[in-house]
Amino acid sequence: MGWERTARELLHRGPFLALYRDSVLRPDGIAGTYEHVVVEDGVRVVALDDDGQVVLVEDDFYLQERRVLHLPGGGVGGQDPHAAAVRELEEETGLVAGETRPLGVIDPLSATTVARTHLFLATDLRPGHTQRDATEIGMTVQRWKLDDAIDAVRSGRISEAGTVAALLLAEHARA
Repeated sequence: MGWERTARELLHRGPFLALYRDSVLRPDGIAGTYEHVVVEDGVRVVALDDDGQVVLVEDDFYLQERRVLHLPGGGVGGQDPHAAAVRELEEETGLVAGETRPLGVIDPLSATTVARTHLFLATDLRPGHTQRDATEIGMTVQRWKLDDAIDAVRSGRISEAGTVAALLLAEHARA
């Protein structure tokens, strides 16, 4: 691999993340440090209804200081990614999928964390029960034609990494 960790220091631990500083030997043999974040893996779900519309959610994101349009999803919460995708879809949209299949996996911030985002396609949608957490209180659900969502990716209207990747993979899977 080239990198060698020689020590690890915990700088901060919170309820959702930990920040570490590793002492390392770089691939060139020079000693250095590398700071990184440990967070759980995440999921994003492309939920397509029978009319070919994708279910999107829009919510206030603190760091972006704006509302962000994205696919349903979140942290795996100790579950396997498939179970987490099923859970997140119902919690955020009130929909249950008859079929959920993997689209792929991405490393959205590979220089910052080893956390991965697992992407799924959900179909055969039926009503379930919404159970949003307190941070999702202002979340709204929207249905867009998949082609319009892809256009929103290309224009920058949809920019969240997992959502971008999942929508493009869903478009490719449809073709």
